[in-house]
Amino acid sequence: MKNRRAYLMLGLAAVLGLAAVLLASRWLLRQTPGAAGRIVVAAADVNLGQRLAPDMFKLADWPADALPPGALRDPARLSGRVLKTSVLRGEPLSEAKLAPAGTLGGLSALIAEGKRAITVRVNDVVGVAGFALPGNFVDIIVHTQAGEQQQQRDISKIVLERILVLAVAQEVSRDDTKPRVVNAVTLEVTPEQAEHLDLARSVGSLSLALRNQIDPRPGVTGGATKGTLLGLHEPAAETAAPAAPARPAAAAPRPQLASAAPARHCISVINGLHSSRECL
Repeated sequence: MKNRRAYLMLGLAAVLGLAAVLLASRWLLRQTPGAAGRIVVAAADVNLGQRLAPDMFKLADWPADALPPGALRDPARLSGRVLKTSVLRGEPLSEAKLAPAGTLGGLSALIAEGKRAITVRVNDVVGVAGFALPGNFVDIIVHTQAGEQQQQRDISKIVLERILVLAVAQEVSRDDTKPRVVNAVTLEVTPEQAEHLDLARSVGSLSLALRNQIDPRPGVTGGATKGTLLGLHEPAAETAAPAAPARPAAAAPRPQLASAAPARHCISVINGLHSSRECL
């Protein structure tokens, strides 16, 4: 009898324990946000400029209260789209990371609207020892001669500031932070900047100056010359020609004053029918 009562108590405890576990699990499921969202994520590492293929993305569960802004839910919208930024495996895809629909793959997909891409020749010195990587900003310095032909002077001047590096050589990847010495760098510029850059490389030699990514302050300078570098006094670039002496204005002819005649005393002489006048 005692054993039967013990078994009943054990069975009741097991039932109550199981019921407690079920109730607790339901409560926890209600308190924890469920993975109600399914969004498109990258199935592998994809570099910018690549056209997305079906095996490059997939649907994945994502917490409903932590969905990234602009996350895509329909994989069909990604067919043939081109990435304008690199993504890592498992990273959510959004419209902001995609080039406009219809954009072809390659470098043209990375050029912002209203901008142009122009390539300049560099070396290990001009290219900042290979540290000018895609995604960095650089200033363009030109070294040339200024002034008249007989008074030319060397000058170095920053002609373009905060220019985005689109690619180095034929590579557009922005994930690699190791320096790469190449012989060409492609820059993103406006049409006016493209004209200035083309003229600058034809009148002198170019150098790149790497700048901080988040520093927007302009570097306003007057350029560096040998005089400013060594602290010497430089003659004016253009010496004004000596002015020809001004011709004196012709003096207006002075009116000739009649000489004052000496005072004379005159008398009239009457001789009969004749009269005359004599002056002393």
